[in-house]
Amino acid sequence: MLEASPQVGADSSGHTLKDVGTPCLILDLDRMDRNVARLRSRLDTLGVALRPHLKTTKSVDAARRVMTTAAGPATVSTLKEAERFAAAGVTDLTYAVGISPDKIERVLALRAKGVDLAVTLDTVEQARAVAEASRLAGDAIPALIEIDCDGHRSGVLPGDAAHLIAIARALEDGATLRGVLTHAGASYDARGDDALRACAEGERAAAVQAATILREAGFACPVVSVGSTPTAHFAQNLDGVTEVRAGVFVFFDLVMAGIGVCKIDDIAVSVLATVIGHQPEKGWILVDAGWMAMSRDRGTAKQAVDQGYGLVCDIDGQPLGDLILADANQEHGILKVRPGSASPLPDLPIGTRVRILPNHACATGAQHDSYHVVRGNDDRIEAVWPRFGGW
Repeated sequence: MLEASPQVGADSSGHTLKDVGTPCLILDLDRMDRNVARLRSRLDTLGVALRPHLKTTKSVDAARRVMTTAAGPATVSTLKEAERFAAAGVTDLTYAVGISPDKIERVLALRAKGVDLAVTLDTVEQARAVAEASRLAGDAIPALIEIDCDGHRSGVLPGDAAHLIAIARALEDGATLRGVLTHAGASYDARGDDALRACAEGERAAAVQAATILREAGFACPVVSVGSTPTAHFAQNLDGVTEVRAGVFVFFDLVMAGIGVCKIDDIAVSVLATVIGHQPEKGWILVDAGWMAMSRDRGTAKQAVDQGYGLVCDIDGQPLGDLILADANQEHGILKVRPGSASPLPDLPIGTRVRILPNHACATGAQHDSYHVVRGNDDRIEAVWPRFGGW
């Protein structure tokens, strides 16, 4: 894992969690590094490479601690990510969202700069568009065929030989088939170790089946790519797989904790907020972090424990009993004790600082333009890492 040199921003020098402006996004670097080391060790044991999904971090500084080399490999979900990471020297990238014809020129522009950028597709129409653009540019764009392993989203069914072969043939007319790619999105709805292991095996089997069909039809299929954070942590066998893509494992979040992939104290990101009011007759504490700071994501609403918009911790990151961000306006957050809990409402005077763990690290991160980096129980902000958005 590459070490990034902390870049201390002008607005953070000398600041701590007690005096930095709120709301702001906090990153516990010790937790993040443990999370990365955990998955890397697991995949090393299973004998597959990690191609981390950088959509979660959207930060060059954070990405450098996740990738195995400064050049990658890595996965992106937007061409903006591809462009920003390429500018920072990342040259081995997979764009893991279905390509549309209007985006191909941006793909070619990156490839012309020496970036080995592969695209994803699941239709003959996309394959023809990629092949035509490749011919005109004199650059055979590599493409991965997306496989539908669980009905969660897009992709070709793994046993649909006719469709797989038709796409591969269309690509041959100028582009190149790099392999197959799948994502077990349904694993986010799985509960219990056995169910998660079954999702992981279904993901592996689907990708390997599709790759076998293509190879038996005479097509090279060097890459067999799978990946979701739950399946990456519960796969028992990755025979036939060449790489694993996962993203939110870097930070984890309340949804992952609810699934059983991590523990609460593994969650590396939080939103620092300040108490700005009380409504004691309603059992409310008001903070300056609403949905603009946390996002509208309510991913735990369907889980056994509904965490509202986030689980509230003290300034050191320790949960305050069953206190949650129960409701959120644009800039106001309403803290309440979780319904059904016998825990008392804690005494949090005006000005008290709290940290709120997010339901979905990617969504909450997208509300902020930087990470304020701390380590463990040390409240000193040692760096500010810029992050970006856009498409």
